[in-house]
Amino acid sequence: MRKNAIKIILLVLLESLLIDQACANSNDKALQNLWDNIKERTKIRTKKDSRGIITAIVENDCFTGTDRGYTNGVRLSYTSPEEQIPAWIDRRILHLPLLSPNGKKRVTVALGQSLFTPNDITLRDPPSDDRPYAGWLYSSFGVISDTDRSLDIMIVTLGIVGPAAQAEDTQRYVHNVVTANKPMGWSHQLHNELGINLTYERKWREIYESSPFGLGFDIIPHIGVNLGNVFTNASLGATFRLGNDLPNDYGPPRIRPGLPGSDFFIPTKNISGYLFAAIEGRLVARDIFLDGNSFRNSAGVEKENAVVSLQLGASITYGDIRLSYTHLFMTKEFKTQRQNTQFGGITASYRF
Repeated sequence: MRKNAIKIILLVLLESLLIDQACANSNDKALQNLWDNIKERTKIRTKKDSRGIITAIVENDCFTGTDRGYTNGVRLSYTSPEEQIPAWIDRRILHLPLLSPNGKKRVTVALGQSLFTPNDITLRDPPSDDRPYAGWLYSSFGVISDTDRSLDIMIVTLGIVGPAAQAEDTQRYVHNVVTANKPMGWSHQLHNELGINLTYERKWREIYESSPFGLGFDIIPHIGVNLGNVFTNASLGATFRLGNDLPNDYGPPRIRPGLPGSDFFIPTKNISGYLFAAIEGRLVARDIFLDGNSFRNSAGVEKENAVVSLQLGASITYGDIRLSYTHLFMTKEFKTQRQNTQFGGITASYRF
């Protein structure tokens, strides 16, 4: 077995030397460019990334001209530089299951708020077959392990559902500023309830890569699990990227439980950009914003136990700045939902 492995390695090295020599002696620039691209794409990054990243995400259904369902979400996060985390955290990270021990470690913290409303916010008494008013104010702390070819994320989220989430005040203020319809039914929102969720995600990069039309193309599969009284679900999906000089990231992030990306990014050139599409299937056991409160009687609807999401968008990186737009389409989330879910989101990240 060892002899065969050595033979294979020697053959690969010999082949690379022959191709380099052929390229050097050839006027065929296409062959040289192809080989340069192969060497660049297979290069392993050894230098630690010393930059932290701040990311802001705004998701809203105003991008689709509607005002219902998941109507608004904001999140602000900080992701640390690689390996610049407290020693006591690092010692415990090494013993966490599901996190690659060989990956470069980061920690991430975030604050966010999400708003949910029924179809017609002008009604003082929303219909019982529509999703209830609800707000979710939360903070999260997580650990990231990145091997450059796979990414593990484990996050703990703590927050509050109900009037204490201040979702009513947020929507009333924003609608007053933009002169939109005044929401009238927040007195029917879910009751106050502490929420806790544990999230695990894994993504794989370099599963498949190619260079159509001189551009970079790759596929990034992912799996994910959420456990808690707010969300309990399991997901499976993939992101497809096509662009110029694909950066070292895993696609733009979204507010959970949306399709995952990565808050951090590592530019390889000053300017790069790509188009992306992603698809995800999710099995849902619990969604407090559809099921209602866990320990008290409240409004709620009968949810769909399986949903499918499709997202399309574009991302551009300029120096230490990354800007992205995502448009998401989702199948119906509950039995009596009238239209499929649709909204857009803008993400801005800055490395410093």
